[in-house]
Formats: sequence, structure tokens, C-alpha cells
Amino acid sequence: MDSARPSDTSSTSGPPTPASYSAVEASPEFVQLRRSYRNFTFPVTVAFIAWYLLYVVLSSYADSFMGTKIVGNINVAFVLGLAQFVTTFLIAWLYSRYANAKLDPGAAALKSRLEEAE
Repeated sequence: MDSARPSDTSSTSGPPTPASYSAVEASPEFVQLRRSYRNFTFPVTVAFIAWYLLYVVLSSYADSFMGTKIVGNINVAFVLGLAQFVTTFLIAWLYSRYANAKLDPGAAALKSRLEEAE
């Protein structure tokens, strides 16, 4: 039987070594990539958690305010509850745009550098 494997395996490289990962992790480009990621995610996460906790606190302690009718049987609690979902999708969309513009190019450059080092 004829094997499809090459007889010389030294030409095929394996996965990157731990040393390669350590070198990339210590690079200024990786540090900048992590900083860019944190500059978006931390403030947005804190803002969303604060917004969610405000909704929970209002639901627990401001019954009359949350029960205020806006239109028909739609009250403030319902509108703010729907706004939670809208906010979630808005954050996901904004992160997608941010990642495509700021994070993905840097990650692709680091990935290609790591693959070349193999």
C-alpha cells in the first residue's frame, strides 16, 4: 500500500511551543492588544452591571414608580425590562464592531507571527 505521508517528517512543523507562546505574550503588540480589549470590556461590563442592578433595585424598592403606566397596560417596569434586552444586543453589536476594527487585525498579526516562528 502506498502511504500519503511524506518520508521526511522534519519538514512538517508541529504546534507552537510553550516558549513561542511566552515570547508572543511578552511582546508589546500582545500587551497593546490586551489593553485594547480591557479598555472596551471593563467599562462596558461595569456600566451594564450597574444598569442591571439599578433595574433590580427599582423593581424591589420603587413599586409606585415601576408601576407607573406609560401607555395602556405598559408600565415603566416593562419598558425598563425590555431595555435590558436592547442594551444586551447593543453591547454585543458594539463589541463586534470594536473587535473587527481594533482587536482582530492585531490578533491576526500575532497569529501569523506565531505560525511563522514554528
